Amino acid sequence: MEITEIMKSVKGFFEEHVAPVHKVTSVEMAEDEGWRLTVEVVEEKEYMKRYAKDEMLGTYDVLLNQDKEVISFKRKDVRYRSAIGQEM
Repeated sequence: MEITEIMKSVKGFFEEHVAPVHKVTSVEMAEDEGWRLTVEVVEEKEYMKRYAKDEMLGTYDVLLNQDKEVISFKRKDVRYRSAIGQEM
């Protein structure tokens, strides 16, 4: 299935260059026939554990081309994991 391949591609890219993906929250075709995803990543997990702080989740917009390669990503938000639905 194509969406599974797209998610796998993004997870591999993020593991290598940013941090492991915690959750993929959206996958949609972009107007230019590429793909747009929104993913959540646990930011600085070891630091937060060391100081007994709540984990921080970064939300990223990711754009893939037709070949399922990541061509851009941008962090759009950071929040405490427990702050679901709340502003920081």
